[in-house]
Amino acid sequence: MTSMTKTNEYQQPIGEPVSEWKARERPARIGIDGKHCRLEPVDVERHAADLFEAYGKASDGSDWTYLFVGPFTEFDAFRDYLTKAAASTDPLHYTVIDSTSGRAVGTLALMRIEPAHGVIEVGSVTFSPLLKQTRISTEAQYLLMRYAFDDLGYRRYEWKCDSLNAPSRKTALRLGFEFEGIFRQAIVYKGRNRDTAWYAIIDRDWPRIRSAFERWLADDNFDANGKQRASLAQLRDAIGN
Repeated sequence: MTSMTKTNEYQQPIGEPVSEWKARERPARIGIDGKHCRLEPVDVERHAADLFEAYGKASDGSDWTYLFVGPFTEFDAFRDYLTKAAASTDPLHYTVIDSTSGRAVGTLALMRIEPAHGVIEVGSVTFSPLLKQTRISTEAQYLLMRYAFDDLGYRRYEWKCDSLNAPSRKTALRLGFEFEGIFRQAIVYKGRNRDTAWYAIIDRDWPRIRSAFERWLADDNFDANGKQRASLAQLRDAIGN
């Protein structure tokens, strides 16, 4: 406890005041444009066939292991799932559209939305082989973060995953999320236990993270073969705190 700690009339330590705070708006069913992709609210008629085909390019069902649904081998079952996803407001699912091909190549969602506290989570990240490890996948994450922080004014942006999901945990750190801990026995899904790893970005860290995204996505950060010159982590470190 430092001398800067706030105290109340009972000399108890209390949190910093959040001046003139007002509940934020809920995310809307709107399109969000980037340079390499566009995020659109999930639309079954427009997106289902593309998504099913894109997911079908995976060699097996391992991409669905840590998701609450799937894998899907039949289109009708996938369409039923996507119909429910499209009707949901929390999670609010967005489709990632490749700007070059115009095809739907994955989805992600804003969820556990708490406007009163300015807290929101990105989840249900379901990227096809056409999307993984591409500039589009990074831009899609950036666009949704920017929407939450800059357009809606949220204070906290969360990422949660099965603690055993090493790729998801690695991705969270790459994108600039800070690890906050493990919630043991937090969820039962697909007939098994999940210890949940928690990560977050808060508003005071966002300007540095946003700048790193913008520098990473710039054309001059990639050579003639499309290989990055500097990683997101390197760019964040260069910007500093």
